[in-house]
Amino acid sequence: MKVDYPTLAATIASLTEGETDEVALMATVACEVHHSDDRFDWTGFYRVVGPELLKIGPYQGGHGCLVIPFSRGVCGAAARTGEVQLVPDVEAFPGHIACSSSTRSEIVLPVFGKGGRLIGVFDIDSDLPAAFTQEDSDGLSTILDSVFGGL
Repeated sequence: MKVDYPTLAATIASLTEGETDEVALMATVACEVHHSDDRFDWTGFYRVVGPELLKIGPYQGGHGCLVIPFSRGVCGAAARTGEVQLVPDVEAFPGHIACSSSTRSEIVLPVFGKGGRLIGVFDIDSDLPAAFTQEDSDGLSTILDSVFGGL
């Protein structure tokens, strides 16, 4: 099964309409995205909780890392640069943090609220190499902007 981004976006929009609680929104998005595609092995959020610091938020899948500084790993790079990190081979990413030994590829998207405020990052891991594409980046970015952009 491969994700249908327009349908997924419509489903998430209907489920989150009127909700403003960041954690509730993260939980709903993580669940819906995780179950939309067989490539998605771990799907979740890391929240900005202090200067240059992320902590795990709502997720689906096995355990995740609890704390990630902006200076480390793929999630830290997305938070630090404000840019999507599309990583076809996590072993080739300098400073990759191996929260799970099965992860082969990863996409991490920064999550912005109103005025460009960084809320956190949205992380999806796959046990397949090169599992993510620009289509994933575009589709997920659209969903994240529509859900969190006004907060």
